[in-house]
Amino acid sequence: MEIIAVANQKGGVGKTTTAVNLAASIHAKRKKVLMIDLDPQGNATTGTGLEKLALEYTLADVFIDDIPINETIVRSPAGFDVIGANRELAGTDISIMTMTNSHALLKTAMESVSGYDYVIIDCAPSLNLLTVNALVATQGVIIPMQCEYYALEGLADLSQTIERLSELNPDLYIRGVVRTLYDGRNTLTRDVSAELEAHFGELMYKTIIPRNIRLAEAPAHGMPVLAFEKNSKGAKAYRKLATEVVKQSRSAQ
Repeated sequence: MEIIAVANQKGGVGKTTTAVNLAASIHAKRKKVLMIDLDPQGNATTGTGLEKLALEYTLADVFIDDIPINETIVRSPAGFDVIGANRELAGTDISIMTMTNSHALLKTAMESVSGYDYVIIDCAPSLNLLTVNALVATQGVIIPMQCEYYALEGLADLSQTIERLSELNPDLYIRGVVRTLYDGRNTLTRDVSAELEAHFGELMYKTIIPRNIRLAEAPAHGMPVLAFEKNSKGAKAYRKLATEVVKQSRSAQ
């Protein structure tokens, strides 16, 4: 079972879109997938067709009330399993701050989860304690990056955080950086893309996720783009990204 966190503390870079559609695209390859929504906004949850306010449990119940994590898993209309999120998660990082090993609560809970090929964690757009839990529990981080300069600044902070957390999680590494919301007609976009390639080299996924209206519309219908419009440019791009991610797993074996 591979655990992958999709993280970027900057909002609006296609992080949740990547988590949902990567999970759906890997699931379409006949892999068993669990997606964990660690963002109190719960956008990844609704993006799979679940009603976030109707959830019986979230990870807040696991961390604070000792509910077994397997009781929080539900099957989504998108076809794969989900541990959803809603406003119950808001403030959880403060509530768990004084707990012993507060940084490793998710890692400990995940020890009883089995039977999946991939676990995809959608992190909040911040470096709070919930995100730290995701990074301590994961084996690799996928960083969605919009090709603009403010995003570059946030990436430097996230890279430093990953480096610092390697003491708590020796397996932590950047699995790859994926360019999102890409518009090749924009000179700035191309310049930042070239800068990313120069800095990250082989860590850059070859797949580039374009700006695509179907990708933007799919969450409003509670669907991954693969189910909403499978022939759209966005759907094709995420299928290619899933292929790259699965190939990484094979090459590591």
